[in-house]
Amino acid sequence: MASLDHKPTLVMGARGSVGKLVLQQLAAEGVPVRASARRPESGQFPDGVEVFAADLTDPASLSPAFEGAGQVFLYANHDGVDGVIETARSAGMERIVLLSSGSVIHPTSVGNAIAEKHREVEAAFAAAPDVLVVPIRPLVLATNALAWAYQIRATASLALYQPDALTAPIHERDVAAVAFAALTGATTVSGLLTGPAQLSQREQAAAIGRAVGRQIPVSELSRDAAMRQFARFMPAKEAEAVLQFLDDAAAGNSPATRTVQEILGRPAISFDTWTVDHASDFR
Repeated sequence: MASLDHKPTLVMGARGSVGKLVLQQLAAEGVPVRASARRPESGQFPDGVEVFAADLTDPASLSPAFEGAGQVFLYANHDGVDGVIETARSAGMERIVLLSSGSVIHPTSVGNAIAEKHREVEAAFAAAPDVLVVPIRPLVLATNALAWAYQIRATASLALYQPDALTAPIHERDVAAVAFAALTGATTVSGLLTGPAQLSQREQAAAIGRAVGRQIPVSELSRDAAMRQFARFMPAKEAEAVLQFLDDAAAGNSPATRTVQEILGRPAISFDTWTVDHASDFR
């Protein structure tokens, strides 16, 4: 059982891909825990978990969730960061575990719009007195591949920008496990979090194909076509930032690190395992 004081741990965004796993691990270890979501509904969380409606951009909604909690897990959100910090200080929060981005400490991501937003959030939290802030910094989340699911289901193929760009996607279970270690005091440094091995996007598609039992042909998108595709789902500035990340990976600048193993004492989970865990999303 993890060693924490009697104050409950708050998990914000507890329905998210990482947050729900952090909540599950804390509860399994017997840690007093509470959960929050913007619009929680009955039956979404384990029995015995306190549930609050809270929004990081609405300081008034945060106070009830923060009051009496000893530490909190939350996602980096550029909007409302000052209100979050002040509410945490007023509530006497002792530790904030912040899900940020590895791009903040990744040298060739300097100037990328998404990286700089995370950098600004981290800087704001780091300047807050009287509270320990531990950033969790995954570089490439394996869950990014879920964006391919519709195309795979609809066409049994993939059109990708920079299909041979190498990255080391990290399983969300590893991100959650590092966050748990930070919440329970087992680590106070995240470092750059990745999966265990570099894989091209083409190889990732092949791994998904193995998990679902069919080949997934991959074709290459031009930069203009990729920009149009991404801009359908996000602001143009963010779409350009995503393409810059892929260009950087294609230049050989997206590493695989041993940080997960150093923190958790076991190897990082493979992308093949991730595809098996998520096979139903691609069928």
